[in-house]
Amino acid sequence: MAAEATGTVLAEAELLLGDPRSYAAISLIWREAHLLDARHYEEWDALWAEGGEYVVPIDREATDFASRLNLVYDDDRMRRMRIERLTGGFSISATAAARTVRSVSRFVVTGRETAAIEICSAQILVGYKREETFVLAADVTHRIVFGADGPRILRKIVRLVNSEDTVTASGFLL
Repeated sequence: MAAEATGTVLAEAELLLGDPRSYAAISLIWREAHLLDARHYEEWDALWAEGGEYVVPIDREATDFASRLNLVYDDDRMRRMRIERLTGGFSISATAAARTVRSVSRFVVTGRETAAIEICSAQILVGYKREETFVLAADVTHRIVFGADGPRILRKIVRLVNSEDTVTASGFLL
C-alpha cells in the first residue's frame, strides 16, 4: 500500500512539474503575491490578460459570479478603478493601507488546454493595520493563459474561508 501511495504522489508531481507551463504559472502566481505585498499595483495589473476577471465571491461554492453577490467582481475597467482608489490618495483605504505578507502554496493543476492552465492553491495572508494583526486564508484559483507576451492571468477567484462573515474595508488586494 505504501508503494502505491508513493507511486501516486510521484505521478502527481510529474503531472504538475512535467509541464513547463506549470513552472511558468506558479512563478507568475508567486510574482503576483510579491507585487501585491509591495503595493506595486500597476505592475500587478500588467500581469493580467485583456478581459481578465478578479473575483472574491461571498458564496464559496458559487460558479456563476455574474448572477451572485460578490465581495469583488472586477473586469479590466473595475480592476483599474480599484487600483486608482488604492493609489490615488483620496480613499481612506489608501491612506491607512494595511501592510501584508502572503504565502501561496499547495499548487494543484486542475485544468489544461492548449493555451491555458488552471491552478488551485492556498493563500495565507497576514496583515497589519491600525496596530492590529489579522490573518486571512483562502483557496485561490488562477486561470493562466499563454501567448506571445508570456503567461498572463485571465481569471483569479479568491474563496476566503470566512467569506460569509462581516468583511471590513481592507485597503489591499487579495
